[in-house]
Amino acid sequence: MTNLIVTDIALRGAGRLARHFTEKTLLRTRYTKDDAEKVVEGRSMIQTLAAVAVARIATRSLPGAIIVGTGILGKTLLDRSKGKREARAEGEKQMRERMANAEK
Repeated sequence: MTNLIVTDIALRGAGRLARHFTEKTLLRTRYTKDDAEKVVEGRSMIQTLAAVAVARIATRSLPGAIIVGTGILGKTLLDRSKGKREARAEGEKQMRERMANAEK
């Protein structure tokens, strides 16, 4: 049983490190290295828990994947219906808020 617990902790840790590395790498295409780290670290606990919950729902069943996929598609269509400037300004605002959260 102990081996299973240690393995579970190791896998979760490795997954978290891989996720953070991937997020930072994607953000570095637009932001500096320091700003990318602040954005990743500035995520609130609620945002983190919501992301984990949605991912778990999507990966556990086909209906869950359909519901989550439909929600993502709807959000994408909503964002595209806005003008580019408005959508970009809103995204920049959210990134600045995350950077401010990381500094606290």
